[in-house]
Amino acid sequence: MSKDRNLKNGKRQKKQLVLPLYEDHVKSEALKHPRQGVEPLLAETVTENSAKLDHLMEEVCNPTNLKEALHQVKSKKGSPGVDGMTVGQMIPYLLEHWEEIRTQLLSGTYVPQPVRRVWIPKHDGSKRKLGIPTVIDRFIQQAILHVLTRYYDPTFSESSFGFRPGRSCHDAIRQSQDYINEGYTTVIDMDIEKFFDQVNHDKLMGLIARRIGDTRLLRLIRRYLQAGIMEGGLASPTIEGTPQGGPLSPLLSNIVLDELDRELEKRGHKFVRYADDCNIHVKSARAGIRVMAKVEKFVNKKLLLRLNSSKSMVSSPEKRQFLGFSFYRNRGGEWKIKLSDKTTKRFKKRIRELTRRGRRTFLHVVATLSEYIRGWRGYYGIVETQWTLRDYDSWIRRRLRSLIWKQWKGKRRYKELRKRGCSVNMAWNVANGSIGSWQASGKCAMTRAFPNRFFNDKGLAALTSYK
Repeated sequence: MSKDRNLKNGKRQKKQLVLPLYEDHVKSEALKHPRQGVEPLLAETVTENSAKLDHLMEEVCNPTNLKEALHQVKSKKGSPGVDGMTVGQMIPYLLEHWEEIRTQLLSGTYVPQPVRRVWIPKHDGSKRKLGIPTVIDRFIQQAILHVLTRYYDPTFSESSFGFRPGRSCHDAIRQSQDYINEGYTTVIDMDIEKFFDQVNHDKLMGLIARRIGDTRLLRLIRRYLQAGIMEGGLASPTIEGTPQGGPLSPLLSNIVLDELDRELEKRGHKFVRYADDCNIHVKSARAGIRVMAKVEKFVNKKLLLRLNSSKSMVSSPEKRQFLGFSFYRNRGGEWKIKLSDKTTKRFKKRIRELTRRGRRTFLHVVATLSEYIRGWRGYYGIVETQWTLRDYDSWIRRRLRSLIWKQWKGKRRYKELRKRGCSVNMAWNVANGSIGSWQASGKCAMTRAFPNRFFNDKGLAALTSYK
């Protein structure tokens, strides 16, 4: 009887260790447990000269930290890795295997699987390489990211905005705008060539080891860097670079480029960096050329990276784009935010694709178009050229009127226009005229038949408010 009771107690203890991992199964008692091993240092006191941080793997495996990491992986979803496991299959797998994985992490013996290579089309027709880790490795990387971010992020430069909590692309753009309006109107636009593919592993690990003393964590990060790439059924080793696609990659990139930030701060430069995109603001073209040469030398020799000579240059704000935006000078001499030319071209190309005639219903086109517009507006809505957005709204509605005209055939055009309030002459002239759909969409008859409120009632999202 006592043996059975001990066996049941053992199973119960194991279950209690596993359940705190999962949002759906967590018990309130488990969340009250103190951190295992070590209490975190105050983030603001962590500097490069501080004592190295040991026992971080215990923080990584802390139930509360793991629960947060699991929530992040589940919310982001994502594609399976080389093992084919989906996010939905992750929890049952962890329920069965977590104790084994945890033991390997704490003993420093865990070995990650290779990442799956995928190619993502870019706007210029080329392709970007991504590496998709397995969901288990994404979960572990996310747990590591939470711990390292607490110690690293407060020490990063105030001029660094990429992949940092509480900071965004919009913050970076507004900071650049402030520098330009302060008189730093020459921009050194720096683009590091294939940054994520060329990060030197030894250099990166040396930077991390300055602060992290937990050899288990250092060994695991090194293994993630060298996990290899699986493509076409064949695995190849990775000797440099941090594959884009894993949760850890953005933080590791900031750790490498933090050296560049410190160097620029030491020299007193005004700069804004978002990941590997960096703009340095100076007051003259002559100063820009001089600074560009010195920074390129630093990047080559100290960071063991290269600048993209075709994309890196010294120029004026209106001729450069940064994170999809550019700048223009208004009549009062103040610099304002506008869309870059490339962003405008991509936007129009996508709208044309979404409003092209096909087998979709009009309401389906409007729903798909609205989803794209809302997402686009959420990012680019900070531009200070509202008249441009109003023009785009008008252009989109005309594209939809043109689509409706194409869907009507023959005598139906006249009947539909009359039904929607057009006079006999107005409907007859448009319906029987030898004009194309785009010309017809701009006529008063189509505007009267389909006023702005018609599209509003159909749920069409807008870049600006209209009546």
